[in-house]
Amino acid sequence: MKILFLTRLYYPHIGGVEKHIQKISKKLIKKGHKITIITEKDIIREKEFEIKDAIKIYRIPIITNQKLKKFSIWLWLFKQQKLIHEADIIHAHDVAFWYFPFRLLYFDKPFFVTFHGYEGEKPPTPKVILIRKISEKIAQGNICIGDFIKKWYGTKPTLISYGATEKTRNSKIQITNDKYDCCFIGRLAKDTGIITYLEALKILKEHGNNLKLVICGDGPQSKKAKKFAQKNLLKTTFLGFVKNPETYLSNSRFAFVSRYLAILEAAQAKKLIFATYDNEIKKDYLTMMPIASSIVINKTPQKLAQKIEYFLNHPKDTQKLINQSYLWTRNQTWEKITQSYLNLWRAKS
Repeated sequence: MKILFLTRLYYPHIGGVEKHIQKISKKLIKKGHKITIITEKDIIREKEFEIKDAIKIYRIPIITNQKLKKFSIWLWLFKQQKLIHEADIIHAHDVAFWYFPFRLLYFDKPFFVTFHGYEGEKPPTPKVILIRKISEKIAQGNICIGDFIKKWYGTKPTLISYGATEKTRNSKIQITNDKYDCCFIGRLAKDTGIITYLEALKILKEHGNNLKLVICGDGPQSKKAKKFAQKNLLKTTFLGFVKNPETYLSNSRFAFVSRYLAILEAAQAKKLIFATYDNEIKKDYLTMMPIASSIVINKTPQKLAQKIEYFLNHPKDTQKLINQSYLWTRNQTWEKITQSYLNLWRAKS
C-alpha cells in the first residue's frame, strides 16, 4: 500500500509524535509498504523535499500569520493533490483539519486519524473539542493515544494505545547504582513539571540528599530551570535535546518523565518512574494509564520529595514497582502497534 501521513512536525524534530511516526513508518516499509509524509517546514535549513530512510518527506513552507496559516496549508495541499490522489491510505496525526476540504473531493479515499494528546496546559476549549469531533466524524477510524481522550474530548476510540518501545530479550529485572540519581526526559515546560522536579530536589538537598540529575530536553522553561538549579546549588547537568536519551536513562536510578513514550521507555529500562501534573487533564493523562499504580504520581514538590526519599530507603518496594511496570511495557512493541495500524486500515477500508 501507498500510505500518506500528515503531521505537524517530523524529522529532524525530536518528540514523541515524531518518533511514533518514524518507528511505525520503518516497520511498514519492511513489510513492503511505501510511506510519504507531509509536514511543516519549521526550520529554514530544512529541505522542502527529501528521502530519509526510504521515506519521502514533503515540507510545507509556513507563513508567520497564524490566522492565515491553515489557508496556506490547504493551498499547498491543493497544488500537491497528486500526493493524495496516489495514496491508498491517508492518515493524519492530530492535524486532521488539514484534510477537511479534501474529504469531499476524495470521499472514497480511506482516511484515518491518530489523536496523540491534548492542547496546551488547560482543559480543551469548546472550539478544540468541536474540531476533534469533526475529525473523528470524517475519519473511518481513529487511534487514541491514551484513554483520557475519550473522557475529555468525547471521542469514541476505534483503538487505544499508549505508544511502544523496542522489544528486549533481557527479562532480568534489577536495581543498579548508576552515574546519575535521576534522569529527566522531555520539553522543559510547565506541563512536563521540570520546575516541580527541581523544587523536590531542593527539598531533598535540605534533608541531606543532594541528588544528581541529568536533563535531556529543552523548552520555554529552560532559563528558569537553569537559574533555579544554580541558585540552589543543585547537581544538575543540562544537555538540551539529545537524539538518544535512552543512554542517559540507562545510567540513572530514577526516571523523571511525564509523557507516555518516555514513561514506556523508562519502564522498559527498568527504572522507577516519578511523574507530576499541574492540572486535571494531565492528572487523568497519567492516572488512567494501565500502569498508573506502578508509577509514583504526585502534584506537589513536597509530596514528590517525600516519595523519592521513601524509595531511596526502600529498595524492595522500588523493585516491586519496577517489576510491575516492566512486565506490562515489554509487550507494548512497535511491531505490535504497527500491526494495529494495519488491522485498522484493513478492517475499515
